[in-house]
Amino acid sequence: MILSLLFIALGIFLLVKGADFLVSGSSEVAKKFHIPEIIIGLTIVSIGTSLPELMVSLTSALKNHSDIAIGNVVGSNISNLFFILGACAAIRPLKFKDKTITIEIPLVIFLTSLLYIFGNNGTTKSITKTEGLILLIFCFLFVLYNILIAKLSSKKGMDEPILYDDLYSSGEKGSKEKDINIAKSIIKIIIGILGLKYGGDFIVNNASNIALELGVSEKIVSLTIVSFCTSLPEFITSVTATIKNEVDMAIGNIMGSNVFNIVLIIGLTAFLNPIAYSISYNRDIIIFLGGMIALAIIPFIGEKNKISRLGGMGYVLSYLSYMASIVFSNLL
Repeated sequence: MILSLLFIALGIFLLVKGADFLVSGSSEVAKKFHIPEIIIGLTIVSIGTSLPELMVSLTSALKNHSDIAIGNVVGSNISNLFFILGACAAIRPLKFKDKTITIEIPLVIFLTSLLYIFGNNGTTKSITKTEGLILLIFCFLFVLYNILIAKLSSKKGMDEPILYDDLYSSGEKGSKEKDINIAKSIIKIIIGILGLKYGGDFIVNNASNIALELGVSEKIVSLTIVSFCTSLPEFITSVTATIKNEVDMAIGNIMGSNVFNIVLIIGLTAFLNPIAYSISYNRDIIIFLGGMIALAIIPFIGEKNKISRLGGMGYVLSYLSYMASIVFSNLL
């Protein structure tokens, strides 16, 4: 089992660095061809932190490990909400923008409810190609929504959104178009794709091995180890943004990731290969929905439009309790 854990750690490293290389290389190519930076930030970069989940779920579904495919997404969303958002709020109280309260939080609740309906609809209990296509349409509309919001914000003279390089680079911001080497950028993209591919393989194969060795279901492993590990890019991005007092980035990254996890990852995976759905995930989805509904209410309780440090610690404790309940329920 130790060897399997080491391979999972290697897989996580390959996923994180693969996503980093792919986003960086893609952004450089886009800049070279004069695609506006704002578009790059809200498409390539915003999807970038969801690439680990995408590769793990896609690889799992294609290898007929449906429990890992679904559990990875559901577990990642729970981790994003309770652990990452909670940790960010514990570091610094998070103030929500009006559009987050009126559009983004309700959207996550709606899409999660839709996932619940798709999973429990019909006799086969699976997410079909048609349902995957519906989710992909929502993904396209969500990207358009982000681009529209960004353009409106730019016209009003508001701050430009933070891009991937702003959070990770310590040197000069970005690179000038004339200094971009297309060949090197393409090599970055290829390395990124290979890292994501083999990282996903390592995690799926060894998570399955651990489940067999411990005598637990793939669902348990996917909801705990796999989902937490694939959420590391969101964790790093959001915590870094919070420390830099860029709370909008922290909240936006978490809400955006939760949306993309459902509409892009489940959507694309189901469209390519229908995903078998176990009704045992209903409990986990309901827990997530409960956390989202609470998040919709919190801004109207206490200090307006803000989740306090105490509220953040409450979310983290809820996450730890959830993880403990999974472990203890399996031991009983």
